[in-house]
Amino acid sequence: MSGGISNIQVDHLHIHDSKTGINFKTTRGRGGFMEDIAISDVEMENVEVAIGLSGHTGGHPDEQFDPAAVPAVKRITLKNVVGTNVSVAGVLDGIKGDPFSAICLSNITLSVRSTPSWNCSDVSGFFDSVFPRPCPELQSETSLLCYSLISYLPLATA
Repeated sequence: MSGGISNIQVDHLHIHDSKTGINFKTTRGRGGFMEDIAISDVEMENVEVAIGLSGHTGGHPDEQFDPAAVPAVKRITLKNVVGTNVSVAGVLDGIKGDPFSAICLSNITLSVRSTPSWNCSDVSGFFDSVFPRPCPELQSETSLLCYSLISYLPLATA
């Protein structure tokens, strides 16, 4: 990704028989942004990696890219996720010197087959009610930084 995405809400997913359940990927030299994303109410089964964030994915089509261009990855919230027969809970791998921030996990229960179940580097964020317990990097921020789209109730009719 070299452009940007923001203000995204995804609800009610069922993911099965997949290499990665929820996956965000970018790399140095792309620039752009991924921010203000909320994903909720997810069921997954038979998944290798439940949650993936990678800042080291792919290459460039030619040598005409700016290696100093780093993407902004922030305010990504995952909540109400249940997973069975998962190999690895999460691999959260930001970019050294440009960590992914405000990665927020809430009400997530994953039945995993490996230990350690999380692998994190160059990320920061918050978690609440997550099993298995995520990496310490996600204890560095408060829930106030977590992103959530405002839900509007339909107008009542008389």
